[in-house]
Amino acid sequence: MKKQILIAAFLCTMGALYAQDVAKPEEINKNAPVITFDQRFISSNGSIVYDYGTLTKGANGLVYFVFTNTGKEPLIIEKATSSCGCTVPKTPDKPILPGAKDSISVKYDTNRIGIINKTVTVMSNASNSPTIMQIKGNIIDKPQETELNQDSEVKPEVKPEVKPEAKPETKQETKPTKVKK
Repeated sequence: MKKQILIAAFLCTMGALYAQDVAKPEEINKNAPVITFDQRFISSNGSIVYDYGTLTKGANGLVYFVFTNTGKEPLIIEKATSSCGCTVPKTPDKPILPGAKDSISVKYDTNRIGIINKTVTVMSNASNSPTIMQIKGNIIDKPQETELNQDSEVKPEVKPEVKPEAKPETKQETKPTKVKK
């Protein structure tokens, strides 16, 4: 009896497995939007990068990644997430029509000193989604004004006194004047 129940259960399970649709690979939408970034953001290896270079602490860490929708359907950016809380991306709220340009702003907190190497992942309906953007650079401390040590003395700056050269006085000879009567 147990044998018959096991066989029946096995057959039901196998029937259920074969009844499922075989997953078909998704067809590629040839009209799908494509997010294409300006050439100035494309590195030599093809990644999307902005290099701040060297910034001082507290400098403006805002960059706009400009892109174009090179597809044939409107581009909808669903969300953008950063690799850390010090990097804040902001995406367009409205769909970007085919051929239109827009930008994703990324603000880095430049009050953190050191090397920058952060990523922003952009999720959209584009055929090339997700898109990874990168920011990099170096934040240095503001140059400090020269401060005196407590042990050092303040010495006034001494400028040599400039004396005019002494010239011998020349006496002018005075002629007596004649008085007319």
